[in-house]
Amino acid sequence: MNPNLDRLQSYPFEKLRKLFEGLIPPPGLATIRLSIGEPRHATPPFITQALIDNLDGLSAYPATQGSDALRGAIAGWLERRYGLPAVDVATQVLPVNGSREALFAFAQCVVDSRGGAAKVLCPNPFYQIYEGAALLAGAEPVFLNNLPENRFGSDFDSLPESVWRDVQLAFVCSPGNPTGRVLSLQEWARLFELSDRHGFVIAADECYSEIYFDENAPPVGALQAARELGRGDFRNLVTFSSLSKRSNVPGMRSGFVAGDAAVLKAFLRYRTYHGCAMNPAVQAASVAAWNDEAHVVDNRRLYREKFDRVTPLVARHLKVERPDAGFYLWAQTPIPDTEFARRLQGEYNVTVLPGSFLAREANGVNPGAGFVRIALVAPTAECVEAAERIAAFCQSLP
Repeated sequence: MNPNLDRLQSYPFEKLRKLFEGLIPPPGLATIRLSIGEPRHATPPFITQALIDNLDGLSAYPATQGSDALRGAIAGWLERRYGLPAVDVATQVLPVNGSREALFAFAQCVVDSRGGAAKVLCPNPFYQIYEGAALLAGAEPVFLNNLPENRFGSDFDSLPESVWRDVQLAFVCSPGNPTGRVLSLQEWARLFELSDRHGFVIAADECYSEIYFDENAPPVGALQAARELGRGDFRNLVTFSSLSKRSNVPGMRSGFVAGDAAVLKAFLRYRTYHGCAMNPAVQAASVAAWNDEAHVVDNRRLYREKFDRVTPLVARHLKVERPDAGFYLWAQTPIPDTEFARRLQGEYNVTVLPGSFLAREANGVNPGAGFVRIALVAPTAECVEAAERIAAFCQSLP
């Protein structure tokens, strides 16, 4: 067996299951699960119909590079969303089976573990795939703490040059999971400078990019930042996006990577052997999804309504603010986050995720400790009910 398998930690939801062992929630309160970031809004019917209408595509093997129609739809969306000039559909776009699969595979392609010094930069707290991908690629994860005193920003200058010299891949999540923080243009500029100096590749995870609150101020994207900073070739930059949150189709497992043509050429070669071409029917449904924005605007409206109603209820008792984007509240707890989550589950049947499960200790601190992640994915009425139970629980604390 790969010895690095032994270095993998239990996934956060396995830790949560163990945390809740032995609990018997009050029988009169229905369970409200706000722990997992799984969209629960209805899938738009036109996407479902496109899937059904193209089931005859199952009779043929799909190409790893995807169809011309899908790459064209993705490129068109990138151009409209980020104001980019023509994106080369042949070299700068590659469909993938959801961002999770691609983020993991990308590290296996990019990292050169010969010599044993390879490092992979991860935000902290973070999406656990980053760490697992780094470890199984034979690299050492390096964690950059996102702390409340810095509005959960990324202080790239806090890492010494001796660390940057060995970084081969930098994972960036904007909007962030779980903090909802969007990287500023200044932060992107600094990261690009470091990439130029040390030669590492940037993997920008943007799966929450389409959940935001001001229709006139969408979050800046990695490719957009690169172009605005004079990097129109997107050198050493690849962005990852997905339909799961944007279009409420997590079960379709459909996303894309886009950016540096040279990097994507190598990644396509890797994927040809990896064997991960997208189902033709899913490709057709994805074309329909990327070509429509009306359902995405409506999706944002639903999340905006939930944040408008839930945030004030929670903020009366916990230190929390509406995030820059995304569908999580990152709330500070008055007692240890694991105790808060266990007692909230046991006494009020509301499931949230302890922040310490989403982070690692770095520089003597676990930046997720003392926080819980609240995913506002349930229907509005359930989210409001959960907020009221959280408020009642907080009032019961000494």
